[in-house]
Amino acid sequence: MCNGRGMRTVSDESSVRLYHLDEEGGIATTLFYGTLAEALAIAAAEPEDIQAGLFLQTSNDVVSYTDFLAG
Repeated sequence: MCNGRGMRTVSDESSVRLYHLDEEGGIATTLFYGTLAEALAIAAAEPEDIQAGLFLQTSNDVVSYTDFLAG
């Protein structure tokens, strides 16, 4: 499925890395490797201030979680 959200064609089963980028130190902390569906569920459970620093990475693209949701 082409999600129209700043990433190339992805499906719920696409492999992604979910990570948090600390804005103060620029440190990336991986929270999860797995399917997009699982990563989105994990991200949705995080507090809003953490969600602002979350990113989804595929083998081809990186998009912020909030941009992905905004479409």
